Amino acid sequence: MAGMQVKDAVAVVTGAAGGIGAALAQALIDGGAHVVVSDLDEERLTATAERLGAVAVAGDAASDEVIAAMVAAAEEHFGPVDLFFANAGVGDGSGLAADDDQWQLALDVNLMAHVRAARRLVPGWVERGSGYFVSTASAAGLLTQIGSATYSVSKHGAVGFAEWLAVSYGDEGVGVSCLCPMGVDTDMLRSGMTSAGGEGGKVAAAAVTGAGEVLAPHDVAEQVLRAVEEGTFLITPHTGVHEFLRRKVDDHDRWIRGMQRYQRQLKENS
Repeated sequence: MAGMQVKDAVAVVTGAAGGIGAALAQALIDGGAHVVVSDLDEERLTATAERLGAVAVAGDAASDEVIAAMVAAAEEHFGPVDLFFANAGVGDGSGLAADDDQWQLALDVNLMAHVRAARRLVPGWVERGSGYFVSTASAAGLLTQIGSATYSVSKHGAVGFAEWLAVSYGDEGVGVSCLCPMGVDTDMLRSGMTSAGGEGGKVAAAAVTGAGEVLAPHDVAEQVLRAVEEGTFLITPHTGVHEFLRRKVDDHDRWIRGMQRYQRQLKENS
């Protein structure tokens, strides 16, 4: 799969008021790209955009109208979109008690936002013969997320959609990368460690922080842009993810038993 150079490219980054999204926008601008940033938190987004020198479009990353507005802003200020970073995400500590609204929110933001953005951009990329889609999924999408059914399932969907997109359009000039980190120092991870995340959120956060190093967003962003330029599909900033995935594939039952033991330990220590 061919990569894409960042210099002079036009990029859109969702979930960019802070965390990985803001770090991606910063790295893109440092690399010479022209950037549109989006987030639901308009106040923080505006401050981030002003600090970076990016164009801001506030709104729900899962909304067709907001996606259209992002693309239109990019075209108005810079030209056709070359790179789209579907980075916005939501998570909570819900299990079987999650109601339909919680499921719908997770599926909308963590999966359908990617589908709707690709639906709008990929046909034009195929016509031009170039374009690049980056999906922020999670190691939870390759493994699972102890403590959160909605997060785990929706991130599995994000990985599956990214794989399908790469297989279906890779021969037509469309590059795809899928980011699957474990712990990154973001508001989402920190909120799981507080009462706002509930018991499930605390267990989910403990599962992530106990499995490996918590990385800084800018370190993750650097790896993502390197993968884009090299045309690498799977981005796993935490080296342990590959080994965990290998164990899962080699013996699924043994892996589940190991995860059950890990969950018991987490609950005993919470």
